Amino acid sequence: MTSSTSYREAGVDTAAGDRAVELMKAAVAKTHGPEVFGGFGGFAGLFDASALTAFRRPLLATSTDGVGTKVAIAQAIDKHDTIGQDLVGMVVDDIVVVGAKPLFMTDYIACGKVHPERIASIVAGIARACSDTGTALIGGETAEHPGLLGVDDYDVAGACTGAVEADAILGEHRVEDGDVVLALASSGLHSNGFSLVRHILAQAGVGYTDHSDELGTTFGEALLEPTRLYTLPLLRLLDAPAFAGGVHSLSHVTGGGIAANLARVLPKGSWAEVDRSTWSPSPVFRTLSELAGSSLESSEGTWNLGVGFFAVVSPAVAAGVTAALEADGIATWQVGTVHLGEAAADLSAFEQGAKGVDGGAVRLVGAYRD
Repeated sequence: MTSSTSYREAGVDTAAGDRAVELMKAAVAKTHGPEVFGGFGGFAGLFDASALTAFRRPLLATSTDGVGTKVAIAQAIDKHDTIGQDLVGMVVDDIVVVGAKPLFMTDYIACGKVHPERIASIVAGIARACSDTGTALIGGETAEHPGLLGVDDYDVAGACTGAVEADAILGEHRVEDGDVVLALASSGLHSNGFSLVRHILAQAGVGYTDHSDELGTTFGEALLEPTRLYTLPLLRLLDAPAFAGGVHSLSHVTGGGIAANLARVLPKGSWAEVDRSTWSPSPVFRTLSELAGSSLESSEGTWNLGVGFFAVVSPAVAAGVTAALEADGIATWQVGTVHLGEAAADLSAFEQGAKGVDGGAVRLVGAYRD
């Protein structure tokens, strides 16, 4: 018995892995610009760091993430062509929060058994989203874990590196009294809160292939709506002379929900109230809340409820920023104002200190629009 046969009998099919690589090569290659060296399939991805010579004092920014249990729904309905965009959205859009331009990304897929076409479909989705965010996909790994994962199970993760000028970093240090808080619409659930989603559907006896009149499709298809990508529209804002210095901080609304993620990018001692009446959460959030027999407000710390990003901007540029984002296809509206100094209310009712950041204080007020 050869060692390769023994490995296959143990559940690892290296030939299937090679086939998956062949299927994904073309999609990955499309993300490569002249800065990428060494082609495809090396032990390490190579990126020409001389691209950073255009910076005066470049700081590298890095982010890593996955898509959580959203993969369970992709597996349940055997649809794998959008989960890659979810991964890029979760990883690359964290880079732009500090004002950084993404440079390159790597991915990791762990699976119980390599199904070449499935792996290629996942990576093709990653590659498309990398192209849509100006990010080179320069490396990755697919690992087969028989006995640990089921034959149709997989998980995905990724990491991105970007760069920003040291004097152009966005964050709480730029925020001023009277700054306007703009909300940027999400495309749906994005990739957070799916453990709650799956629990709600299981408790309600709803299957992913069941049709929903409210959603106009099956639950599975609606839940797999891919994460909106904000990177290039936001980078265009930051590069626009008309808004120079006017965008002070950005927040990616992911795990932790609405108030907590905004609080992370506000300075200590500041506070803001987010007005729920300025938007109406999309049907997917309302449908899930109704199935759970709970209120939309109760899920504000879990789901984005229609807000995928916040931009904290100078009042002088708020209208122009809104118009620019709307022209880029992202619905944008004002939800509040930042206040520095004495609060008009007891801050114990506000969200503070999210993710270990000693930032501002945020709470949601009012009622959602019907």
